Formats: sequence, C-alpha cells, structure tokens
Amino acid sequence: MERNIRIKVPQKAQYIIDTIAKAGYEAYVVGGCVRDSILGREPEDWDITTSATPFQVKELFSRTVDTGLQHGTVTVIVGREGFEVTTYRVDGIYEDGRHPKQVKFTPSLEEDLKRRDLTMNALAYNDEAGLVDCFGGLEDMEAGIVRCVGNPEERFGEDSLRILRAIRFSAQMGFDIEEETLAAISRLAHTLDRVSAERIRVELVKLLVSPHPEHLRLAYETGVTKVFFPEFDQAMETPQKHPHHCCSVGEHILRSMQHVQADKVLRLAMLLHDIGKPKVLTVDPDGTTHFHGHAAVGADTAEAFLYRLKMDKDTIRRVCTLVRCHDYGNSLEPDMKMARKALNRIGEEAFPWFFAVKRADILAQSQYCRQEKLDKVDRWQECYEELLRQQQCVSLKTLAVTGGDLIQAGWKPGRQLGEILQKLLELVLEDPECNTKERLLAEAEKL
Repeated sequence: MERNIRIKVPQKAQYIIDTIAKAGYEAYVVGGCVRDSILGREPEDWDITTSATPFQVKELFSRTVDTGLQHGTVTVIVGREGFEVTTYRVDGIYEDGRHPKQVKFTPSLEEDLKRRDLTMNALAYNDEAGLVDCFGGLEDMEAGIVRCVGNPEERFGEDSLRILRAIRFSAQMGFDIEEETLAAISRLAHTLDRVSAERIRVELVKLLVSPHPEHLRLAYETGVTKVFFPEFDQAMETPQKHPHHCCSVGEHILRSMQHVQADKVLRLAMLLHDIGKPKVLTVDPDGTTHFHGHAAVGADTAEAFLYRLKMDKDTIRRVCTLVRCHDYGNSLEPDMKMARKALNRIGEEAFPWFFAVKRADILAQSQYCRQEKLDKVDRWQECYEELLRQQQCVSLKTLAVTGGDLIQAGWKPGRQLGEILQKLLELVLEDPECNTKERLLAEAEKL
C-alpha cells in the first residue's frame, strides 16, 4: 500500500471538516471509512472526529441532532444526509461491558484513537495532515492482520462484543488474528454472555455474509460460539463416518456456506441445515453413522436459535423452510409430477433457493457419487423451469375453482370445504389437465 495516501472524502463530509477547521478546530474522517477507502472498499458511513466540543459543533451548523451529547456525538445534517461528529475523548470505566460510565474530552487526537478497538479502525485522515496512524494500522492491513490497539484484554474488557467483531473483521478481510489478540479472545470469550442478542446477531450475520464465512471456525476454537450457539459446538464435535461425508457435521456446515452466494437467508440456511444431526445420531456396529430425521429436528433447532437471536419473523420462516426441506428428493427421481408435488410442499417462494441449498450441501460432501447428485439437482431444476413455462398449477391460489365457486355450487362454508379444495389440488398435482373449472366442479360432486 502507498505510504503517501490520499483519500477522496465525499463533498458533504469535506464541507463539515472545512467548516470546523475554519473555526480554528481540528477535524478528520475517522475509523471504518478510512480503513475501507485504503482497502478499495465502499465506506458505509463517513464519521468525523474533532477537537471541537459538541456545543461548539452545534454553533457552526444550522441543522444538528443531539445523537449522544454525553459521549460527545452530534449528527450534522447536510442536505438529506447525516454525519456523526464526535469530540476527541478519553473513555472512563466500562461498567456495563458496552458504554463507558463517563467520558472526558481531550485535545489530543492520539488519545482519542487509543481507545478504539482495532489498529485498522484507529486511522484518521484529512487532506492537510494526510493519514494519521499512531498504532500501525496500515502496517497491519498490509500484513493481513487483525490486532487490538494496545492491550487486547483491556479493549475486550471495555466492550465484549469486540471479541466477535475481531473475528468478523478477519472474515470480511480474509485476515489472520494476531497471536495476543487471539489469546485474549479465548480468555475472555465467556464475557460475551453480557452482550445483547441483537448486537450478537448483527455481528454474526456480517460474518456469515462475508467472503470467508468459514472463519466461524475461529469462534468455535476460541470458545465464542459456546456462549451464544452451543448447538454449533455439538455439530463440530459430531463425526460423520459414511461414504457420503468426509468431515464432521460442523466442518461440513462451514464448507457448505462457501458454496452459496453471500445472501443472509442462504448463508443462515447452510449454517443451520444440519444443525439437528447431533440430536439424532445413531451408530452401526461397524461405526457407520446415520442421522435419520435430522431435517425436521434441525428446523425446530434453527427456529429456536433464530428466535434467541431475535431475528425477524420473515427470515426465520424462510430459513426454517429451507432447513426442513433441504434433503427432499434425495431418493426420488425427478419428473414433472414429482416436481409439482415438491413445489407444492416446499412452496413457490422457497423453491428457487432450494436448488442453491442442494448444490452447496453436495459440494461440501465427499466425492462419492457427487456428479450423479449434481446431475439430479439439474434435472429437478429443468422440471421446475418447465413448470413455470407451462404455468402449471401447484397451489390453491392457481386452482381453477375457489371456495366461492364451491359455495355457489351448493357446498356449505367450513372445514369440509377446505378439505375438498385440498383433494382437488392433489388431483391437479397428479394431472394438470384436470385444472378446469368444469372438471373440478364435477370431481367435487363425486367427492
């Protein structure tokens, strides 16, 4: 990386820096936006740090929001965009493992940077001073290292979530975690139990959709998952001795996540698709392992875990559907009739993702019959695409008769009406030619 680094600061952020500087104070963009700019990534936010106090900042701009005055932060509104502007500060004692009990403003940028979690996040920049790097953040990025600023036990003691953040950054960047930082993670992993489920969820999802979701292995090896996801530890410790597999359940899960796109639902589905296996493990006299019924057990386990993390209901529903159905069709030969029944069972929303899950599962298994398995998935997908082209009925919403039609024909509203509609749908799944109003009303009369 170049030592003479120049960063293109957005016009609105630059306006804030210039305005503060003209008033006689210092101001820099700081933290993640500097790190990401150096790495060629698009920053999500442009945060600014300054020697001006919050009240001095408020005097300089016409539109501000008191985001966190007690911690020195004011949000400056420029146009329709908000920029967090925070006064240089030294943090007091962190009593709750998240927020300092009090902060003290300081005129020193270095003192402010010293309190940040990782060296790559303790970077500041403005056009006049250039890059300010007091703790070797640039050198660590060049070496591909995640390292705490100063004493890692102190940094993690201030906010336990930093433990998971360090692992998440290693996954996002593809970096190794520096030896002392990694050792401190192992020693203090248990303190994650004081972090809220919501904060853990945010970091976990960022890790999972990163280029290296397999870095979750680090969370297992350091005792982090034991705190909030013990089911994964059980999976890592459950062997699979079978021709179809070549590693433990957990290692298979880690490999499978690398074979789906970086989508939250798909990565969560792969994380959880075999999570029920430890609960249903049986072993033959020759040592061969089996996991009969693991998909249904896994869906229940996945649902409980996602609720524990306070995941939104839509994501829970999508993920659990894929977990429950990920093994569907393994013993079936796909044809149009079987595809209609599969689509009805799995659901039209989840079915397109079903193929991605199947392929990822297969690619994370042994080489045994791999190509035959992948070919079968291709045939399932060809049948599905043909169903779409022919617009065949696979659910009640495209059935040629409705409950209203049956009532008009003399049926009474109630449970029996729903049962009749379901039987008519089963008829259509067997033979799509039956999906006409006249034919189905006639069949209803027979029923």
